[in-house]
Amino acid sequence: MTKSNGLSPNPNGCVCPGRQQNMRSRATAPLLLSALSIALTGCVGGHGKYTKEHISLAEERMSFMKSATEWDLARQAFLAGDLEKALDKVDGSLQINDQVVKSHVLKGRILIEMGELGAAIRSLQEAEAINPQDPDTQYYLGVVFERLNRPEDALVHFKNACELDDYSASHAVAAAEMMIDLDQLAEARSYLLTIPMANDNAGIRQTLGQIALIENDTVQAEQHFSDARLLAPDDDQILEQLVHAQLLNGNFRDAERNLDKLLSQYNNKDRRDLKLMHAQALVGTGRPVEARTLYQDLISGKQGQSDIESWVGLGQTSLMVHDTRTARRAASRIVALAPNSHEGFVLWAMIHHDAEDINAAYISINDAIDRNNKDAELFAFRAMIERDLGQVDRALASANRAAQLDPNNPQYARFASFLEQAIVATAPGADD
Repeated sequence: MTKSNGLSPNPNGCVCPGRQQNMRSRATAPLLLSALSIALTGCVGGHGKYTKEHISLAEERMSFMKSATEWDLARQAFLAGDLEKALDKVDGSLQINDQVVKSHVLKGRILIEMGELGAAIRSLQEAEAINPQDPDTQYYLGVVFERLNRPEDALVHFKNACELDDYSASHAVAAAEMMIDLDQLAEARSYLLTIPMANDNAGIRQTLGQIALIENDTVQAEQHFSDARLLAPDDDQILEQLVHAQLLNGNFRDAERNLDKLLSQYNNKDRRDLKLMHAQALVGTGRPVEARTLYQDLISGKQGQSDIESWVGLGQTSLMVHDTRTARRAASRIVALAPNSHEGFVLWAMIHHDAEDINAAYISINDAIDRNNKDAELFAFRAMIERDLGQVDRALASANRAAQLDPNNPQYARFASFLEQAIVATAPGADD
């Protein structure tokens, strides 16, 4: 009997179990290899859907990071004043991602500073197309239109910016300034007063003061500038405007004290405009000698030789301290520098009147009025001279003209009334 080794058929012709297993293994081997090959090919040559999504997100994040880096470099260059580098960097940022509003806005700002206003508008309009609700986009569109001398268009965008961010005082002030340019003073004042921070923002109070000055409400202007000064005690521009209002209101002591503060600063020590105001304040506080010394210092340099305002001040203060010689020198210099201006002739009229040469004073004041017939003070001075000449009727006409030109000055009306009474008192039959 032959012994079975498990490889030969059994007596019934059947394959034994061990042989069946080996046959199945050999039959399925090609299928397994094929499946393995497909699996390996998938790992090496491509990504699954989930993996692809993660890679796409990673690339997007990297793109945003690169764009943000370029934008930051552009902003730093812009703040440093390197406009060419700033433009190059912001263009690089936009090439990576052109859907970032702040990149278009920054490019617009750079182009504004470079004077490329048309290109700036295009950049800002691209930002507006992406997000019309961005306040910075609206604000800088207003800046461009302001530069283009289109105040109506500028006002629209400044107001848009303020509506989108009404806690940004610069937006509100810019809108108000456009209203001022358009001669809409009442609208500008009302607009500023509706801003939530109107009572607590120095810029808004300062602008309200400027509006009051334009409207000749100097008392209200001084109050607004004083409020602004309290809110921004280190802002010298506000302090200068406060001084200007104080001088107009005759508040000379406070003005002189504030001018001392300004002139004590190193950056202001050579400012002629502040020195001129200081001299005016000194005169107002009864210190004409100090004022004259300051005027003499102002005319001593090359620039001062043609400074009419300093020569006028020198002439007036010299008369106050009875220095007629210097006053005459100043009057001659003013007439030589500006023969078509009234200042020199007014000073001559004062000099002649002080010397009791009334006829010469009358000639000079008429020469002054011929050059400026809108100044109430000149007509009031002529009325005084005409009264001294005994020409009371003419004096009354001049005083009435002064009152018409400046109805807010009660002295002119009182002087006219005094002259009228004098005429009545000297009329024939007045005693009857």
